[in-house]
This record gives sequence, structure tokens and C-alpha cells, in this order.
Amino acid sequence: MARRVVAEFFGTFWLTFGGCGAAVLAAAYPELGIGFLGVAFAFGLTVLSMAYAVGHISGGHFNPAVTLGLWAAGRCAPKHVAPYIVAQVAGAVIGAGALYLIASGKAGWVPGGFASNGYGAQSPGGYALGACLVTELLATFFFLFIILGATSKGAATGFAGIPIGLGLTLIHLITIPVTNTSVNPARSTGPALFAGGEHIAQLWLFWLAPIAGAIIAGVLARWLYADGGIVDTTVVEERGVA
Repeated sequence: MARRVVAEFFGTFWLTFGGCGAAVLAAAYPELGIGFLGVAFAFGLTVLSMAYAVGHISGGHFNPAVTLGLWAAGRCAPKHVAPYIVAQVAGAVIGAGALYLIASGKAGWVPGGFASNGYGAQSPGGYALGACLVTELLATFFFLFIILGATSKGAATGFAGIPIGLGLTLIHLITIPVTNTSVNPARSTGPALFAGGEHIAQLWLFWLAPIAGAIIAGVLARWLYADGGIVDTTVVEERGVA
């Protein structure tokens, strides 16, 4: 369990630091900014890279909604749910803290929204609460659908990280203008704690909608992938004994 928790911590740290870091440090950099496209790929690449780095240890959730969705699908043991979520939130908060420390090293820098998620006035495109709720619910539903399909019996072995990472990239390409893309309560929590104010007040939506979407996908997957369910994540990394 200790190794699993550490893997989830570092995976979520990297997702928050890398994805939100691209948004805060590089998205609008004068004349060379990477824009929405670059930020979308940054989030996808963080998941893809950590899926191969530590996914074989913990299953590579890096997201409380993913953990709960996999639990609903029978793919995550109940004993792992709480420790995974605690590690994920801790990784996101510390990842956001590291990003804040770096970003604040530039003279005149102000945090602003600090890559936080939001609705209404806090939405990049000014989208209302209802639109943002539907966006996050649907996006997380399909993200879990991709994860569950890519890791089911009969899927190409060893390649699950690729469709999952590209799926997250696509989700960001669609939803950044609406909510700044959450689909991950931990990723939302870290930056919001540093942005403060309304960003903290609106966090409830970015816990509720992603978790609801993920659990719906998990319940559906119990029927759709009936022959591919597992109860626990298998740790394939073995340590040599001297």
C-alpha cells in the first residue's frame, strides 16, 4: 500500500505541475505561447508519461474521480479508495505549491486564476453553472469510458496509456473554454487553494460533476465489460531479493 500511495502522489503531482504549469507559465508566453493546444497536450502527456512510469505500481489513477469510477466498475479494491484519494489530493496541492513558487519568481507576476476551474465569471468563456456541470459530467464519463475500455480484457496489452493520454488531450481541446477543464477533483483543488476567493467557493462543482460522471461510467462498465472486471490492481514490478 505504501508504494501504491507514493505512486499516486507523484503521478498526481506531475499531472498538476505539468498540466497547470503549461497553462500558467507557457500558454500565453509573449510571441511563443503554446495556447490551448499546447496546454491540452501537456495534460495528456503528463498522464501518458506517468502511466508508464508508475502505472504498474498503483494502476495509474492520479484522479479521485478515476479511483471512484474504477471502484464502481469493480476494478479498484475498496481498501484502496481512501488512501488513493488522500495521496492524489496531497500530490495536487504540493504540485500546485511548487508551481506557485516558480511562477512567483518573476517580477510583477500575479496569480490571477492560477489555472483554476470555474463557472460563470470564473469560466474562461463565461459559461453558466448548468453548462459547466454538464460539460464536466460528460467529459469525465467518457474519460472513464476510455480508461475502462483500454484496460479491459481483450484490449491491446501494454498500450492503454496512449488512448488514455490522448483522450485527456481531446477532452481539454473541447472543454478548456468552458471550465478550464477539470475532470479531476484533485487537479481542481490544488490550484484553487492558491487562487483563493471564488475559485475555492466553486470547487464543489469540480468534485460533484466529475465523480458523478465517473461513477455512471463505472456502473455501465460492469455490464458492458462483464467478463473483464478485476477486483484489485496487480503490481507487476518485483524487487530482487539479495
